[in-house]
Amino acid sequence: MSAHPVGSDYRVARLVAGDVAVAKKLLSIMAAVFEEEHDELGDAYVAGLLGREQLWLLAAMLGEEIAGGLTAHTLPMTRSESSEIFIYDIAVRVDHQRKGVGRLLMSHLRSLAREAGIHDIFVPADDEDAHALEFYRALGGVASSVTFFTFARGVLPRRPSVRPPP
Repeated sequence: MSAHPVGSDYRVARLVAGDVAVAKKLLSIMAAVFEEEHDELGDAYVAGLLGREQLWLLAAMLGEEIAGGLTAHTLPMTRSESSEIFIYDIAVRVDHQRKGVGRLLMSHLRSLAREAGIHDIFVPADDEDAHALEFYRALGGVASSVTFFTFARGVLPRRPSVRPPP
């Protein structure tokens, strides 16, 4: 765990190889915050995740207690020799919300990204999630007009009705 104090009783750490137990607990807490069903992840699987430099797994800690976390992925660009970071999830336990934990997680990610030479970070937010929209705007985020499409397991696309030329 590479931790940096963040100016309060909380500290934020990027989880690294060897932080399997903390990572498993963090990922379970994040799923619980989102009220999502989730599988018990195996040690080898989580170790594999932590071994990926493209995965950003940040934990906000209060002492030894996990208050929340953030997962993000580095995406290499194809229009320039650069990368962007896609934030997949950010979750803070209910008993730690409204205490600046989410802001600290975002600030820490931005700092680590700058150190890595990455300047662009983006995050999706559901249009109905007023709290998330307010949060990202308060941090200086600028909304984009984008629609995400999800292709769920077991759903096959319809075949196009137009046939390619012979």
